[in-house]
Amino acid sequence: MSDVFPPPRACPYTPPSRLTELQREAPITRVRIWDGSTPWLLTRYADVRAVLADRRFSVDPTRPGYPARGPASRGRRTGRGSFISMDGPEHTRLRRMLISEFTVRRVEALRPAIERIAAGLLDELTAGPQPADLVGRYALPLPSIVISELLGVPYEDHAFFENRARAMLDDSAGGAANRAATTELARYLGTLLHRRSTHPTDDLLGRLSAEQIATGALSRADAVATAILLLVAGHETTANQIALSTAFLLDNPQHANAFRGPGDPPSTAVDELLRLLTITHFGRRRVATEDVALGDVTIRAGEGVIAAADVANRDPGEFADPDEVDFGRSPNHHLAFGHGEHLCLGHHLARLELQVALTALLRRLPRLRLAVPTGELPFRHAHPIYGIDRVPVAWD
Repeated sequence: MSDVFPPPRACPYTPPSRLTELQREAPITRVRIWDGSTPWLLTRYADVRAVLADRRFSVDPTRPGYPARGPASRGRRTGRGSFISMDGPEHTRLRRMLISEFTVRRVEALRPAIERIAAGLLDELTAGPQPADLVGRYALPLPSIVISELLGVPYEDHAFFENRARAMLDDSAGGAANRAATTELARYLGTLLHRRSTHPTDDLLGRLSAEQIATGALSRADAVATAILLLVAGHETTANQIALSTAFLLDNPQHANAFRGPGDPPSTAVDELLRLLTITHFGRRRVATEDVALGDVTIRAGEGVIAAADVANRDPGEFADPDEVDFGRSPNHHLAFGHGEHLCLGHHLARLELQVALTALLRRLPRLRLAVPTGELPFRHAHPIYGIDRVPVAWD
């Protein structure tokens, strides 16, 4: 009898213990998912990394055998989506159009603006009542404002696009709700892109319009799909990483000092939090396009694969003392952003936002604390992006 995936967690800050057992006893094994199918589950670091870099494993969710997260996810993936659901060479062609927007140098130039945004949000937070919801007042607005300014999307519309993003990603909402949210976001961003054709702007949407759509390098449909991806992924994932990391540090205050001290915290501290608290907890999904030998197993063409990066990031074969917090850990080749040609395009930006958000928060409020027991926090166990929906906090 195959294990049911995903299994439940015992601790909100660690992967399910059953995944750790499988990593030790059966690192390549069949599991049963919601539709009764039995894709392969990979839990060992070397296997996950190998599959994510292997073009014989497709990311295309329309291929037979692809292990969809749920019925809504399957229903949503019936047509052409963004480039993250495409294989090469089309994926490579579309991704290349955006690489220059997310280089280390370009992202680092955003640091003063992100620090300004964080300071302004903390001014508003500390002027308000206690307890306050750290997600609604800080963790979510910060990346929402950043991605809005980067894209050229009016932040005053944030309630609209944040709501639609949640509906798009929530498999429990149902396929109709998912499709409606996607359609509404497409209409909204399509309108903004169309305006750029007559009123050029110096933002990412403006550059997409002038340099890609106008030249015929990018279709309007692909431009809209790309804009949806950047807007949704640009705030939803980072918001949950900030919230989860903050709760973890408040529950483990001995580790919070790395962000409270003088000078910038080591970049290794951010990567260690990303390794320990990997939010893509439903695995990165693939389907084999041909027979592939992996260890002692042959994965046949048409068989689905779930690469469990969260537990792979705790593999003792790759990381010494993998369950221990080591903010000086180096090297730290974690898989929180994926690996290979589908490595998250915005990983430099996400790292910077997390560093700035945690540093500004913990320095401004050195006695920040959770206002409810950890067990009462609404962790997103059933959501494909792990995190916390609300984090009530108080401070002295």
